[in-house]
Amino acid sequence: MNVQRQGMVIYFQHMKNLRQIKKYGHLIYASKKSKYAILYVDKDRHEETMEKLERFPFVSKVVPSYKPEVKTDYENAKPDKAKQYDYKMGI
Repeated sequence: MNVQRQGMVIYFQHMKNLRQIKKYGHLIYASKKSKYAILYVDKDRHEETMEKLERFPFVSKVVPSYKPEVKTDYENAKPDKAKQYDYKMGI
């Protein structure tokens, strides 16, 4: 039941238009000062939602989040030997 979600950053002109943006996904954060919002939508509806939001006259631009494409398992991560020793001792 886990649904893949995609984030996007929406830059807008006025905070009063935030209500219309909320209808298209799950609003996580909205900045009053910088006038942007972070919105999560289902990954399969991501492209069409971006196109719909870009058509609004109050939206400056829509930028997709690149978090799903970033690799998070690191190959050369070396553990700290002092910490390993402490774990073996039971500290």
